[in-house]
Amino acid sequence: MTKDKLMVLSGGMDSVTLLHEYKEEIALAVTFDYGSNHNAREIEMAKWNCQQLHIEHIVIPLDFMPEYFKSSLLEGAEAIPEGNYDDENMKSTVVPFRNGIMLAIACGLAESRDLKYVMIANHSGDHAIYPDCRSGFVNAMDKAMQEGTYINVKLLAPYTNKTKGEIAVIGKNIGVDYSKTYSCYKGGEKHCGKCGTCVERIEALKFAGIEVKE
Repeated sequence: MTKDKLMVLSGGMDSVTLLHEYKEEIALAVTFDYGSNHNAREIEMAKWNCQQLHIEHIVIPLDFMPEYFKSSLLEGAEAIPEGNYDDENMKSTVVPFRNGIMLAIACGLAESRDLKYVMIANHSGDHAIYPDCRSGFVNAMDKAMQEGTYINVKLLAPYTNKTKGEIAVIGKNIGVDYSKTYSCYKGGEKHCGKCGTCVERIEALKFAGIEVKE
């Protein structure tokens, strides 16, 4: 099987599942350090999973984002609201055009490595508050990437219309260890269990019948 894919890997449940599902096709995984509360813990998990799968992994710093962009995700744990993703207050966690910025860099890196595809693990649960996770954005970005590269780099986002619970089922079936993933927006040593991403993680694991010791 050809290793012709670059993957944007956060270290959370969804991207780690995608990493494992497509491990035979991924030549390079890229994690972006953009100054979020949970970046350090996510990077740790991203590295661990890539080491286990013998996939090359690099971390690219985006130091300008916390300096110029406004988001509670960049302002410390106390700024993170608690509740569900579809609650109005969760919009404060949006980092403006984050996926667009990361995918643009990933696209350039993919063409530099002669890799034909870039993968991202957005899912349907993100759609409520994150515009750059929705199918309209994915389709537009795919077109822009193809039009803007000589090798017509394509964007693959196979989880766009899947729920986090459905993704957890995929992970369970292929043996993903979810204790080696991190999602909490507060960025503590352990998941807080109360922020939007923690609530969604708990519900997804329950849906898939997975018990994880955090």
